[in-house]
Amino acid sequence: MLQGLDKVTTRTSRFPVAIGDTLAFGTLRISVSECLVNVPEAPAEAAAFLTIVDNKPGQSAETLFSGWMFASSPGLSALDSSVYDVWVVACANVAQASAPSSSR
Repeated sequence: MLQGLDKVTTRTSRFPVAIGDTLAFGTLRISVSECLVNVPEAPAEAAAFLTIVDNKPGQSAETLFSGWMFASSPGLSALDSSVYDVWVVACANVAQASAPSSSR
């Protein structure tokens, strides 16, 4: 589950995205490669590997973010955009893990 803010319109949207899928939010294309949660004994945490590409009309696509984003610390690894904010809210229906995989 992701949440996005369009800073121009002040519109906030929450959207579910399946692993391997890409969704459109304004001019952004957001792809989710992986989503992991901590084991039950550890503090609650969800982390997703996202690739966020800006496809502005008339311009070439620009990758704005590619990496792990953490639900409990959105500022730790954040999208750097003057128009949009995107953050991870939670992972649902995924296997639990102790830490994000370093293979991505």
